[in-house]
Amino acid sequence: MTDIAPSVSGAQPGNAFDDTAFDGAVPDNARAHDARSDKPLADDALVDNEDTVVIWRPCAFCGAPVDVSGYCQACGAEALKDRNHYTEHPATWAAACCDRGVRHQRNEDASAIAAEADPGARAVLVVCDGGSTSTASDVASLRAARAARDLLATRPPGRPTRTESWVRSGADLVGSRSDDLTTAIREAVRVANDAVRSATTPGSPSAASCTFAAAVLERHLLVYGNVGDSRIYWLPDAGSDAPRLLSLDDSLAQLRIDAGSPRADAETGPQAHAITKWLGRDSPDISPTTGWTELVGPGWVLVCSDGLWNYASEPVTLQELVAERSSRVRGDPLALVEALVSWACEQGGKDNVTVALARHEAP
Repeated sequence: MTDIAPSVSGAQPGNAFDDTAFDGAVPDNARAHDARSDKPLADDALVDNEDTVVIWRPCAFCGAPVDVSGYCQACGAEALKDRNHYTEHPATWAAACCDRGVRHQRNEDASAIAAEADPGARAVLVVCDGGSTSTASDVASLRAARAARDLLATRPPGRPTRTESWVRSGADLVGSRSDDLTTAIREAVRVANDAVRSATTPGSPSAASCTFAAAVLERHLLVYGNVGDSRIYWLPDAGSDAPRLLSLDDSLAQLRIDAGSPRADAETGPQAHAITKWLGRDSPDISPTTGWTELVGPGWVLVCSDGLWNYASEPVTLQELVAERSSRVRGDPLALVEALVSWACEQGGKDNVTVALARHEAP
Protein backbone atom coordinates (compact mmCIF):
# COMPACT_ATOMS: atom_id res chain seq x y z
CA MET A 1 0.00 0.00 0.00
CA THR A 2 1.21 3.51 -0.81
CA ASP A 3 0.06 6.82 0.62
CA ILE A 4 -0.73 9.72 -1.68
CA ALA A 5 1.15 12.84 -0.59
CA PRO A 6 -1.52 15.00 1.11
CA SER A 7 0.30 18.20 0.18
CA VAL A 8 -0.27 17.48 -3.50
CA SER A 9 -3.92 16.50 -3.65
CA GLY A 10 -6.73 16.47 -1.14
CA ALA A 11 -8.64 13.77 -3.03
CA GLN A 12 -9.04 10.43 -1.32
CA PRO A 13 -8.63 7.62 -3.87
CA GLY A 14 -11.22 4.87 -3.77
CA ASN A 15 -14.35 3.17 -5.11
CA ALA A 16 -16.25 -0.11 -4.90
CA PHE A 17 -14.51 -3.45 -5.46
CA ASP A 18 -14.67 -4.66 -9.04
CA ASP A 19 -15.49 -8.22 -10.07
CA THR A 20 -12.48 -8.57 -12.36
CA ALA A 21 -9.93 -8.17 -9.60
CA PHE A 22 -7.92 -11.21 -10.70
CA ASP A 23 -8.32 -13.36 -13.77
CA GLY A 24 -5.52 -15.88 -13.42
CA ALA A 25 -6.01 -19.58 -14.08
CA VAL A 26 -6.45 -21.99 -11.19
CA PRO A 27 -3.04 -23.42 -10.20
CA ASP A 28 -2.57 -27.19 -10.24
CA ASN A 29 -2.60 -27.45 -6.46
CA ALA A 30 -5.70 -25.31 -5.88
CA ARG A 31 -9.44 -25.89 -5.89
CA ALA A 32 -12.08 -23.44 -7.06
CA HIS A 33 -15.55 -23.10 -5.59
CA ASP A 34 -18.41 -20.67 -5.63
CA ALA A 35 -18.39 -19.37 -2.07
CA ARG A 36 -22.19 -19.67 -2.00
CA SER A 37 -22.22 -23.37 -2.91
CA ASP A 38 -19.95 -26.40 -3.14
CA LYS A 39 -20.12 -26.49 -6.94
CA PRO A 40 -16.63 -26.68 -8.51
CA LEU A 41 -15.74 -24.08 -11.14
CA ALA A 42 -13.90 -24.37 -14.43
CA ASP A 43 -10.11 -24.05 -14.40
CA ASP A 44 -10.28 -20.68 -16.11
CA ALA A 45 -12.72 -19.25 -13.57
CA LEU A 46 -12.24 -15.66 -12.54
CA VAL A 47 -11.33 -14.85 -8.98
CA ASP A 48 -13.97 -12.49 -7.64
CA ASN A 49 -14.36 -11.02 -4.18
CA GLU A 50 -15.17 -13.29 -1.28
CA ASP A 51 -18.90 -12.98 -1.86
CA THR A 52 -18.75 -14.84 -5.17
CA VAL A 53 -15.84 -16.76 -6.68
CA VAL A 54 -12.79 -17.60 -4.60
CA ILE A 55 -9.81 -19.80 -5.44
CA TRP A 56 -8.40 -21.51 -2.39
CA ARG A 57 -4.94 -23.00 -2.14
CA PRO A 58 -4.15 -25.98 0.13
CA CYS A 59 -3.42 -24.94 3.69
CA ALA A 60 -0.18 -22.94 3.78
CA PHE A 61 0.52 -24.15 7.31
CA CYS A 62 -0.08 -27.91 7.19
CA GLY A 63 -0.94 -28.71 3.55
CA ALA A 64 -4.29 -30.32 4.39
CA PRO A 65 -7.39 -29.77 2.20
CA VAL A 66 -9.39 -26.58 2.60
CA ASP A 67 -13.17 -26.85 2.75
CA VAL A 68 -15.68 -24.63 0.97
CA SER A 69 -15.74 -22.20 3.88
CA GLY A 70 -12.12 -21.32 3.10
CA TYR A 71 -10.62 -22.83 6.25
CA CYS A 72 -8.28 -25.80 6.68
CA GLN A 73 -10.07 -29.02 7.59
CA ALA A 74 -7.15 -30.07 9.81
CA CYS A 75 -5.74 -27.02 11.61
CA GLY A 76 -8.49 -24.49 10.99
CA ALA A 77 -6.24 -21.83 9.46
CA GLU A 78 -7.70 -19.55 6.80
CA ALA A 79 -6.53 -20.46 3.29
CA LEU A 80 -4.65 -18.10 1.03
CA LYS A 81 -6.63 -16.65 -1.86
CA ASP A 82 -5.00 -16.38 -5.26
CA ARG A 83 -5.14 -12.58 -5.26
CA ASN A 84 -3.38 -12.50 -1.89
CA HIS A 85 -0.42 -14.55 -3.09
CA TYR A 86 0.44 -15.43 -6.66
CA THR A 87 3.53 -16.07 -8.76
CA GLU A 88 4.44 -15.69 -12.43
CA HIS A 89 7.11 -17.72 -14.21
CA PRO A 90 6.94 -17.16 -17.99
CA ALA A 91 10.49 -18.39 -18.65
CA THR A 92 13.31 -20.13 -16.80
CA TRP A 93 15.15 -16.85 -16.25
CA ALA A 94 12.33 -14.55 -15.05
CA ALA A 95 9.75 -14.73 -12.28
CA ALA A 96 7.58 -12.62 -9.98
CA CYS A 97 5.81 -13.05 -6.66
CA CYS A 98 3.07 -10.79 -5.27
CA ASP A 99 1.94 -11.22 -1.67
CA ARG A 100 -0.44 -9.63 0.85
CA GLY A 101 2.23 -9.43 3.53
CA VAL A 102 1.50 -9.85 7.23
CA ARG A 103 -0.42 -6.83 8.44
CA HIS A 104 -2.91 -5.99 5.69
CA GLN A 105 -6.24 -7.66 4.98
CA ARG A 106 -5.84 -7.67 1.19
CA ASN A 107 -3.15 -7.45 -1.46
CA GLU A 108 -3.14 -4.09 -3.21
CA ASP A 109 0.15 -4.74 -5.05
CA ALA A 110 0.25 -6.31 -8.50
CA SER A 111 2.85 -7.76 -10.84
CA ALA A 112 2.64 -8.62 -14.52
CA ILE A 113 5.65 -9.99 -16.39
CA ALA A 114 6.54 -11.57 -19.72
CA ALA A 115 9.71 -13.19 -21.06
CA GLU A 116 10.91 -15.00 -24.16
CA ALA A 117 12.13 -18.56 -23.79
CA ASP A 118 15.67 -17.69 -24.89
CA PRO A 119 17.46 -16.61 -21.66
CA GLY A 120 18.29 -12.94 -21.80
CA ALA A 121 16.49 -12.32 -25.09
CA ARG A 122 13.69 -10.12 -23.83
CA ALA A 123 11.85 -9.68 -20.53
CA VAL A 124 9.19 -7.23 -19.36
CA LEU A 125 8.73 -6.64 -15.61
CA VAL A 126 5.91 -4.42 -14.31
CA VAL A 127 5.01 -3.73 -10.67
CA CYS A 128 2.19 -1.49 -9.40
CA ASP A 129 1.30 -0.61 -5.79
CA GLY A 130 -2.25 0.53 -5.04
CA GLY A 131 -2.98 3.71 -3.10
CA SER A 132 -3.82 2.84 0.50
CA THR A 133 -6.96 4.99 0.77
CA SER A 134 -8.59 3.65 -2.39
CA THR A 135 -11.21 0.94 -2.00
CA ALA A 136 -10.39 -0.28 -5.53
CA SER A 137 -6.62 -0.08 -5.38
CA ASP A 138 -6.26 -3.84 -5.74
CA VAL A 139 -8.30 -3.69 -8.94
CA ALA A 140 -6.48 -0.61 -10.24
CA SER A 141 -2.98 -1.96 -9.65
CA LEU A 142 -3.67 -5.28 -11.38
CA ARG A 143 -5.39 -3.66 -14.36
CA ALA A 144 -2.53 -1.19 -14.72
CA ALA A 145 0.23 -3.80 -14.47
CA ARG A 146 -1.38 -6.09 -17.01
CA ALA A 147 -2.21 -3.31 -19.47
CA ALA A 148 1.40 -2.10 -19.39
CA ARG A 149 2.82 -5.61 -19.62
CA ASP A 150 0.64 -6.45 -22.61
CA LEU A 151 1.72 -3.33 -24.49
CA LEU A 152 5.42 -3.77 -23.76
CA ALA A 153 5.36 -7.51 -24.47
CA THR A 154 3.94 -7.00 -27.95
CA ARG A 155 6.64 -4.56 -28.96
CA PRO A 156 8.98 -5.97 -31.64
CA PRO A 157 12.21 -7.39 -30.21
CA GLY A 158 15.60 -5.83 -30.83
CA ARG A 159 16.73 -5.75 -34.46
CA PRO A 160 19.66 -8.24 -34.27
CA THR A 161 18.50 -11.83 -33.81
CA ARG A 162 21.81 -13.50 -32.95
CA THR A 163 22.55 -14.31 -29.33
CA GLU A 164 25.65 -12.11 -29.35
CA SER A 165 25.41 -8.76 -27.62
CA TRP A 166 23.78 -6.52 -30.17
CA VAL A 167 24.23 -3.42 -28.03
CA ARG A 168 27.96 -3.65 -28.69
CA SER A 169 27.46 -3.17 -32.43
CA GLY A 170 27.46 0.59 -32.21
CA ALA A 171 26.34 3.58 -30.17
CA ASP A 172 23.80 4.58 -32.81
CA LEU A 173 22.01 1.24 -32.53
CA VAL A 174 21.98 1.42 -28.73
CA GLY A 175 20.62 4.96 -28.78
CA SER A 176 17.97 4.15 -31.35
CA ARG A 177 16.70 1.09 -29.53
CA SER A 178 16.74 2.80 -26.12
CA ASP A 179 14.68 5.63 -27.63
CA ASP A 180 12.19 3.10 -29.04
CA LEU A 181 11.77 1.37 -25.71
CA THR A 182 11.61 4.61 -23.74
CA THR A 183 8.76 5.71 -25.98
CA ALA A 184 7.10 2.34 -25.38
CA ILE A 185 7.37 2.76 -21.61
CA ARG A 186 5.76 6.20 -21.82
CA GLU A 187 2.93 4.66 -23.84
CA ALA A 188 2.67 1.88 -21.25
CA VAL A 189 2.22 4.50 -18.52
CA ARG A 190 -0.60 6.05 -20.55
CA VAL A 191 -2.48 2.78 -21.03
CA ALA A 192 -1.85 1.84 -17.39
CA ASN A 193 -3.32 5.16 -16.32
CA ASP A 194 -6.38 4.52 -18.48
CA ALA A 195 -6.73 1.13 -16.79
CA VAL A 196 -6.57 2.73 -13.34
CA ARG A 197 -9.16 5.32 -14.31
CA SER A 198 -11.45 2.50 -15.42
CA ALA A 199 -11.42 1.22 -11.84
CA THR A 200 -13.05 4.42 -10.59
CA THR A 201 -16.83 4.69 -10.78
CA PRO A 202 -17.82 7.71 -12.94
CA GLY A 203 -18.83 10.58 -10.70
CA SER A 204 -17.18 9.07 -7.63
CA PRO A 205 -15.63 11.71 -5.32
CA SER A 206 -12.63 9.45 -4.78
CA ALA A 207 -10.36 7.88 -7.35
CA ALA A 208 -8.47 4.61 -7.60
CA SER A 209 -4.69 5.03 -7.82
CA CYS A 210 -1.39 3.16 -7.94
CA THR A 211 2.32 3.51 -8.56
CA PHE A 212 4.09 2.20 -11.66
CA ALA A 213 7.52 0.69 -12.29
CA ALA A 214 8.56 -1.15 -15.45
CA ALA A 215 11.78 -2.55 -16.87
CA VAL A 216 12.42 -4.00 -20.32
CA LEU A 217 15.56 -6.10 -20.74
CA GLU A 218 16.76 -6.90 -24.27
CA ARG A 219 20.07 -8.76 -24.31
CA HIS A 220 22.33 -6.26 -22.56
CA LEU A 221 20.14 -3.17 -22.84
CA LEU A 222 17.90 -2.29 -19.88
CA VAL A 223 15.28 0.47 -20.30
CA TYR A 224 13.08 1.48 -17.38
CA GLY A 225 10.56 4.00 -16.08
CA ASN A 226 8.57 4.73 -12.93
CA VAL A 227 5.84 6.86 -11.42
CA GLY A 228 5.65 6.85 -7.62
CA ASP A 229 7.91 4.87 -5.31
CA SER A 230 8.03 1.36 -6.73
CA ARG A 231 11.63 0.76 -7.78
CA ILE A 232 13.99 -0.72 -10.36
CA TYR A 233 17.42 -2.00 -9.26
CA TRP A 234 20.40 -3.51 -11.08
CA LEU A 235 22.04 -6.05 -8.75
CA PRO A 236 25.14 -7.56 -10.37
CA ASP A 237 26.88 -10.59 -8.96
CA ALA A 238 29.54 -9.63 -6.47
CA GLY A 239 32.72 -8.39 -8.11
CA SER A 240 31.30 -7.82 -11.59
CA ASP A 241 29.77 -4.34 -11.26
CA ALA A 242 28.40 -1.89 -8.69
CA PRO A 243 24.76 -2.37 -7.62
CA ARG A 244 22.51 0.56 -8.52
CA LEU A 245 19.10 1.97 -7.74
CA LEU A 246 18.07 3.01 -11.25
CA SER A 247 14.66 4.57 -10.64
CA LEU A 248 13.98 7.86 -8.85
CA ASP A 249 11.13 7.93 -6.33
CA ASP A 250 8.35 10.48 -6.63
CA SER A 251 7.92 10.87 -2.88
CA LEU A 252 8.30 13.21 0.06
CA ALA A 253 11.23 11.09 1.20
CA GLN A 254 13.03 11.70 -2.09
CA LEU A 255 12.41 15.44 -1.78
CA ARG A 256 14.09 15.32 1.62
CA ILE A 257 17.00 13.35 0.17
CA ASP A 258 17.35 15.94 -2.60
CA ALA A 259 17.45 18.61 0.11
CA GLY A 260 20.35 16.86 1.84
CA SER A 261 18.77 14.46 4.35
CA PRO A 262 20.45 11.05 4.73
CA ARG A 263 18.45 8.37 2.92
CA ALA A 264 17.90 6.33 6.08
CA ASP A 265 16.44 9.34 7.88
CA ALA A 266 14.29 10.46 4.96
CA GLU A 267 12.84 7.00 4.40
CA THR A 268 11.84 6.55 8.04
CA GLY A 269 10.63 10.08 8.77
CA PRO A 270 7.05 11.40 8.87
CA GLN A 271 5.05 10.65 5.71
CA ALA A 272 8.10 8.96 4.22
CA HIS A 273 5.93 6.88 1.88
CA ALA A 274 3.68 9.70 0.73
CA ILE A 275 4.09 9.96 -3.04
CA THR A 276 4.00 13.06 -5.22
CA LYS A 277 3.08 11.27 -8.47
CA TRP A 278 0.73 8.38 -9.12
CA LEU A 279 -1.58 6.94 -11.76
CA GLY A 280 -5.29 7.69 -11.53
CA ARG A 281 -8.01 10.17 -12.33
CA ASP A 282 -6.89 12.73 -9.73
CA SER A 283 -3.18 12.63 -10.58
CA PRO A 284 -1.71 16.02 -11.49
CA ASP A 285 1.17 14.47 -13.44
CA ILE A 286 1.68 10.94 -14.80
CA SER A 287 4.90 11.59 -16.71
CA PRO A 288 7.40 8.84 -15.81
CA THR A 289 11.05 9.20 -14.94
CA THR A 290 12.84 7.05 -17.53
CA GLY A 291 16.34 5.87 -18.23
CA TRP A 292 18.47 3.17 -19.80
CA THR A 293 21.74 1.43 -19.19
CA GLU A 294 23.94 -1.27 -20.70
CA LEU A 295 24.56 -4.29 -18.48
CA VAL A 296 28.06 -5.70 -18.74
CA GLY A 297 28.18 -8.53 -16.21
CA PRO A 298 25.98 -11.23 -14.69
CA GLY A 299 23.31 -10.24 -12.21
CA TRP A 300 19.63 -9.59 -11.54
CA VAL A 301 17.23 -6.92 -12.73
CA LEU A 302 14.87 -6.32 -9.81
CA VAL A 303 11.56 -4.44 -9.88
CA CYS A 304 9.78 -4.24 -6.53
CA SER A 305 7.26 -2.44 -4.38
CA ASP A 306 8.16 -0.70 -1.13
CA GLY A 307 7.07 -3.83 0.72
CA LEU A 308 10.54 -5.18 -0.08
CA TRP A 309 12.74 -2.11 -0.11
CA ASN A 310 11.24 -0.95 3.21
CA TYR A 311 13.66 -3.42 4.76
CA ALA A 312 16.58 -3.19 2.32
CA SER A 313 16.66 0.14 0.53
CA GLU A 314 20.37 0.51 -0.24
CA PRO A 315 21.53 -1.28 -3.43
CA VAL A 316 24.44 -2.94 -1.64
CA THR A 317 22.12 -4.31 1.04
CA LEU A 318 19.75 -5.71 -1.58
CA GLN A 319 22.66 -7.13 -3.56
CA GLU A 320 23.88 -9.04 -0.51
CA LEU A 321 20.36 -10.25 0.32
CA VAL A 322 19.70 -11.46 -3.22
CA ALA A 323 23.08 -13.17 -3.42
CA GLU A 324 22.54 -14.97 -0.11
CA ARG A 325 19.00 -16.13 -0.95
CA SER A 326 20.00 -17.03 -4.49
CA SER A 327 22.72 -19.34 -3.20
CA ARG A 328 20.11 -21.15 -1.08
CA VAL A 329 17.86 -21.84 -4.07
CA ARG A 330 20.67 -22.41 -6.60
CA GLY A 331 19.76 -19.34 -8.62
CA ASP A 332 16.22 -20.45 -9.49
CA PRO A 333 14.25 -17.22 -10.19
CA LEU A 334 10.88 -18.55 -9.03
CA ALA A 335 12.26 -19.88 -5.77
CA LEU A 336 14.23 -16.66 -5.34
CA VAL A 337 11.24 -14.29 -5.63
CA GLU A 338 9.34 -16.47 -3.16
CA ALA A 339 12.34 -16.37 -0.81
CA LEU A 340 12.59 -12.58 -0.99
CA VAL A 341 8.89 -12.16 -0.28
CA SER A 342 9.19 -14.55 2.67
CA TRP A 343 12.17 -12.58 3.95
CA ALA A 344 10.19 -9.31 3.83
CA CYS A 345 7.36 -10.98 5.74
CA GLU A 346 9.87 -12.23 8.31
CA GLN A 347 11.01 -8.64 8.85
CA GLY A 348 7.45 -7.67 9.77
CA GLY A 349 5.58 -7.68 6.46
CA LYS A 350 4.03 -4.31 7.26
CA ASP A 351 3.07 -3.78 3.62
CA ASN A 352 2.11 -5.83 0.58
CA VAL A 353 5.24 -7.24 -1.09
CA THR A 354 5.97 -7.64 -4.80
CA VAL A 355 9.24 -8.84 -6.33
CA ALA A 356 9.95 -9.33 -10.05
CA LEU A 357 13.31 -10.60 -11.29
CA ALA A 358 15.05 -11.27 -14.59
CA ARG A 359 18.48 -12.87 -14.82
CA HIS A 360 21.16 -11.27 -16.98
CA GLU A 361 24.25 -13.23 -17.96
CA ALA A 362 27.52 -11.79 -19.23
CA PRO A 363 28.17 -12.16 -23.00
